[in-house]
Amino acid sequence: MESQVRGGTRWKRFAVVMVPSVAATACIGVALAQGALAASFSVSGQQFKVRAASLEGDGFEQYGAVDSGYTLAGDKTIHPVAVSAFNTATITDLCQSVVTPNVPVFGNVSLILRAGADKPVEATKLYIDLDDLNADATFTNINIGVAAGSSTKGPGIKSGEVANKQANPYGFAQEADHASLTDVKQTAWATTAGTFKLSGLHMSISTKGAECY
Repeated sequence: MESQVRGGTRWKRFAVVMVPSVAATACIGVALAQGALAASFSVSGQQFKVRAASLEGDGFEQYGAVDSGYTLAGDKTIHPVAVSAFNTATITDLCQSVVTPNVPVFGNVSLILRAGADKPVEATKLYIDLDDLNADATFTNINIGVAAGSSTKGPGIKSGEVANKQANPYGFAQEADHASLTDVKQTAWATTAGTFKLSGLHMSISTKGAECY
């Protein structure tokens, strides 16, 4: 993966905006924990890791798509992904981490979010754009090989993906009434949700490049 940061000047700018950005992130985190905001996570065209003890989702759909974004250096990125979508989901022991490499003085710096240790994280209209998934999974009333735009069990293709030619409504998809995943480990490019309530949210910075797994 291409480094996301080039040159010392960019990191000077980063340092200037870091304090207000962290304050804003804290405020957003409180609102998310209270279920007050829609949620969207996309890390400048960079992968992030997600681990969870379990994910229970009603109204499941999975289809292929293409994600695009930009690195901090301004380079455009395009990635094929599998979009896992749920009408509603509960997640226990959630951890999400993203690493920014080669930071002057510190080396690899990671941002780590944890939630749902005591009370499950709750989400509605949840979309996870991933390119690698490991889990033990059980699907209830699964249909394999339906057209992505014809699914009736899940929330449907994400708004704007067909118009922007990021997803094919006639492409291969699968759907199920319920999906139960345990010991979840995945790498993703984006996560969006109608609402995302993170109980017991904790955010931390690691200068050792720590990740969720």
